[in-house]
Amino acid sequence: MDIKEQLISLTPYQPGKPIEEVKKEYGLERIVKLASNENPYGCSPVVTETLLNNISKVAVYPDGYAGELRDTLARHLDVEPSQIIFGNGSDEVLQIICRALLSPGSNTVMATPTFPQYKHNAIIEGAEIREVPLLNGEHNLEGMLNEIDEHTKVVWICSPNNPTGNYVTDKNLLSFIEKVPSTTLVVIDEAYYEYVVANDYPETVPLLERFPNMMILRTFSKIYGLASLRIGYGIGNADFIKKIEPVREPFNTSRFSQVAATAAISDQMFVDKCKLKNREGIQQFIDFCDSHHVNYYPTQGNFILLDFAPLQGNEVFQYLLKHGYIVRSGNALGFPTCIRITVGCKEDNEEIISILSKMLKVKEQVS
Repeated sequence: MDIKEQLISLTPYQPGKPIEEVKKEYGLERIVKLASNENPYGCSPVVTETLLNNISKVAVYPDGYAGELRDTLARHLDVEPSQIIFGNGSDEVLQIICRALLSPGSNTVMATPTFPQYKHNAIIEGAEIREVPLLNGEHNLEGMLNEIDEHTKVVWICSPNNPTGNYVTDKNLLSFIEKVPSTTLVVIDEAYYEYVVANDYPETVPLLERFPNMMILRTFSKIYGLASLRIGYGIGNADFIKKIEPVREPFNTSRFSQVAATAAISDQMFVDKCKLKNREGIQQFIDFCDSHHVNYYPTQGNFILLDFAPLQGNEVFQYLLKHGYIVRSGNALGFPTCIRITVGCKEDNEEIISILSKMLKVKEQVS
């Protein structure tokens, strides 16, 4: 059977290597995965208890409107419940946006490298992709504005950007949105919002009242530690949300993801602790880079992109793999001499830094 022509060039999303596969391949007993930007501290104990209390309801369909979670999250964000749309991860929300707005003859603007699912979903819808290279890891907002025309339906801004960790400041974001036509949707992907500590990071939710052509994506997969339950959300103009809701599949979020997310919101102390530990972990890597003259991208996420030039990312990736650490090679992320490491717990950070230090020492001796 024939499929859409644009699908021929696409490949499925490639996650990090599974732990069991690495154990078997290298004969290792202990594997630490620092590849998928998961929370090394798991989820709040309140979430675990809530899930156990709901285990008897497996046979019952979830609330398709996610009413309890919707009301809880709306209060937490100080928005109207009608301004929220839920997805099977924020990935599904961006898929809904692409399906609702993009088609052949339209175009979408994004940075590169950035989160690949913007491009992936836009290609599926037959839209033209307009990519603007990052400048030192940051969005080239002026270059992105120059790519917008009357056929531009969506502009994507990933802040903090994955895989660099750089962010768009409040001043620069406001200046950018003010220049974008009202007929173009500006999507701010804030998957790592809760990890941010920068003083000039924008508070985007209040901007929604001023810019109805703006939408914010967030997730419970990162700092809240609910990655396996797959639940994320979009915040936007209520009228726009209503228009794209028909694209959302019925029962697209499970009962367990809904009750877990509701419980997670109630434990902001857990979120604050994870945020603090994450910054301490990032400082461990910064200290390593400074002492070994390794370049890195300043990050506001729970990951850090390290540049080991002239070594290739794949080379560093394989070295770490043999020592029981799974990271992401920059070769697959658009940064061929880099690796992206998820910030782990203190002990795991210390160990992977020790392994990298030994690797650099060996390379120096060889050269």
